[in-house]
Amino acid sequence: MRYALEVQYRGKNYAGSQIQFENGEQIAEPTIQGELEKAIRTLIKRGEPADNTRPIKTIFSGRTDKGVNSLGQVVHFDYDKEIVASKFVYQMNEILPDDISVSNLRVVPDSFHAQKSARSRYYRYEFINRRYKQAFDGDILRVKYEIDIERMQIALNFLLGEHDFSSFKSSGTLNPSKVCFITRAEVEKQGDRVFIHIEGNRFLYNMVRTIVGTLLEIEGHKLPPEHMKDVLEAHDRRKAGKTVSPYGLTLMGIEYSQ
Repeated sequence: MRYALEVQYRGKNYAGSQIQFENGEQIAEPTIQGELEKAIRTLIKRGEPADNTRPIKTIFSGRTDKGVNSLGQVVHFDYDKEIVASKFVYQMNEILPDDISVSNLRVVPDSFHAQKSARSRYYRYEFINRRYKQAFDGDILRVKYEIDIERMQIALNFLLGEHDFSSFKSSGTLNPSKVCFITRAEVEKQGDRVFIHIEGNRFLYNMVRTIVGTLLEIEGHKLPPEHMKDVLEAHDRRKAGKTVSPYGLTLMGIEYSQ
């Protein structure tokens, strides 16, 4: 049977969501996937013979980098026995580290794939707009100069629809496809907190963080909002702003067609 599980985590203490390899060897740094699979194996072995060594491999809806959080990561895995969802979720949360939790385990069709079946992904980037630091700011980016969210929204509007987002991809992107369809790109300000909401069918490596960096470059240098359109159409990473800190970026949720 195939199971889908929702996973929430704070990414600060992990080398990203996926287990990392270098020269064919697994890197020792902790990952969300590593902790999740270890907890699942622990639960399964409790109810099976001690010599059972069947691996449990989890498939994530998408990769998140070190420091990136999740409120709605979706993971699937296969297991040939029935799992009692409420008991499994409770026991998983007792085993997992405090900065990882799971919820909403469900049986899905064998055709379901956490990554390939996803119809859209929703990310939110949060930063602070305040000149002076405060003790509980944590690791979130603080922008000291005043920003204009109306100008920022005009700039974001140029990203809506289907485009080649080469200008916003990291040089480390392995996937040759650079076209994404963005259905939502909004900015809101709540007190001294600013939230950038971006939703689309897919995202390139570091794409959201580079879009935010370009927005801040526009505001910091008082460039016209149309600069975002120029960067988008240039298909050149050198035209975009810096890739901002991963702290403050959260994968909010995934939508599926089934």
